This record gives sequence, C-alpha cells and structure tokens, in this order.
Amino acid sequence: MNERVLSDDLVAAIARDIAEALASRRPVPPLTEQHPGISVADAYAVQELVARARIEAGETVVGWKLGLTSAAMQQQLGVDRPDYGPLLTGHVVPPDGIVPIGALIAPRIEAEIAFVLGRPLRGPGVTRDDVLAATTGVTASLEVIDSRVADWRIRLADTIADMASSARIVVSDARTPVEDVDLLTERVVLERNGQVVAEGVGAAVLGDPVEAVAWAANTLGPLGVTLEPGHVVMPGAMHASVPVVAGDTIVARFERLGSVGVSFG
Repeated sequence: MNERVLSDDLVAAIARDIAEALASRRPVPPLTEQHPGISVADAYAVQELVARARIEAGETVVGWKLGLTSAAMQQQLGVDRPDYGPLLTGHVVPPDGIVPIGALIAPRIEAEIAFVLGRPLRGPGVTRDDVLAATTGVTASLEVIDSRVADWRIRLADTIADMASSARIVVSDARTPVEDVDLLTERVVLERNGQVVAEGVGAAVLGDPVEAVAWAANTLGPLGVTLEPGHVVMPGAMHASVPVVAGDTIVARFERLGSVGVSFG
C-alpha cells in the first residue's frame, strides 16, 4: 500500500473533489469505497495537490500536524498508524477567537501540546534530543478536525487525502521552555461550555510527543520537507476528539502550559 496505484489523472480528479467539498461544505463519499485500490501513497499524492492549490491561492505553510498518534484516536476512527499533513495560514485561529461553524462540515476538537521550532529539523536520523534542542517552546493548543468525507466514514487513505482531516488550529501565545515541563505526564482537561468532556496526558501521543515530532521529521525529510524555524508542530491528540456545534465554547486547561480556548459561532 506504499506504492502509487491510481493514475495521475484520477489522483488529480480526487483532489478536485476534496477541494470542492471543502469550498461547498458538501462531503464526498468515502474515497476507499469509490476507489477500493487507493493506496497510502495515492492518498498523500492527493493531499499534496490539495495543499498546493491552496498555496498557489495565497496561503503559506505555518507548520505540520500529526494525526492518529494516540490509541484513543486510532480506535475512534478505526485506523492503525499515524498520518501527517501541512498546516496553512487558513488553519490559524487566534486564542479566544470564533470559528464560524458554517465554514465546517462535522467539526470535532482535541487538545494538543504544540511544539514551536527555533531550528530546522530534517530527517532521517532525527532523535529525541534533536527535537528538544530545536524546540523554542511548547504551548497549549487546540486542533479542530473536520471531514470532507461523509459522516467520518474514513479509513487511513481517506483521512490522509483529506489533508489529514485538518480544519483549524488555536495556539496559545504563551511559550514554556521544553525543559520546564514533563511532557509525558503533562495533563489536560478539556471543557465544553464549562463541563469536562475529555482528559489526557502527553504520553498518550505515540508514548512521547517528542518522539512524535521526531517521527514527523524523519518521515518528511526523505520527501524533501524540512520542519522550519517558526513552524508549529502539532503532534496529535491527547484524548479522543469531541464534537462541537454552534454556541460551544471550548477551553483546554493544561497542568503546566496554561489554558487556551475558542468558540464556535
């Protein structure tokens, strides 16, 4: 499943369908049902075309996200390995900002420990120590995920092609030196309208969120991608994602990293 199977023309057509679903808020049927032979490599080729179109329209890459790095998210979505996707300027929402719910299809939210890089990282061979040395600070963050695939009926290739199900990110302005926090035990409580709806710890993210960032650098490096200074790396959810609707206010309260929130209008 790591080799291309679909033709370039079909990959381009799928990318156009994903882009249209994003623009119209009308989801497409699962790609893995429409094209049962679609491979992981095909899905990343689709993702690249979707991202390239957005960049050509004026967006820029601000970082990278990892998805499906926790057992909770893998179980929730029925997949068995992580994926990745670029974060673009159109994903960014300021802390305590408002996300128009009408811009999304079936949004869900999750808390993450975001890494802000001060030095480049490029694999292969990036180690945990390399990640720590390259990190300017870690910070509280939220990721809003959404599916341009109908009813979240996704398998791994579906979410990869769909920009790793990315929609919005909210990153706190505060930065904590990475050496000042135990990332494995760092705990978060997620509140929706003042009620606790999820909890998690850093170790839920591939056993260690630092190792998740190293995985990203080592996976992307051979593809010609460097994690650049200033990039934000979102290593994955600390808990199963939580659905949101118009009127919801979400706050993630971290033990050491502080809080970050967003509302849906």
